[in-house]
Amino acid sequence: MTKAELVEIIAGETGINKKDTGVIVNLIMDNIGQALIDGDKVELRGFGSFKVKTRQARKARNPRTGAAVQVEAKRVPYFKASNDLKGRLNEKDS
Repeated sequence: MTKAELVEIIAGETGINKKDTGVIVNLIMDNIGQALIDGDKVELRGFGSFKVKTRQARKARNPRTGAAVQVEAKRVPYFKASNDLKGRLNEKDS
């Protein structure tokens, strides 16, 4: 599902026009991103949580040349699905 498809579905179910729905979806995504940048954890009950993990610096290899490369430490976003979402994903078709 793309962001445009999400906007279309939400607009159809709420009766809000697509332009306003697009603004709302963008605001939600921007605020989640900003919270992660600020070091906060974002929890959406029944869906999952987003947080930032720090990867340590390490040595890696260039797959093409085999040369050793130093990879710097970095922060990466991490998503953990809620038990509710996991359960819905694994429900048997009725």
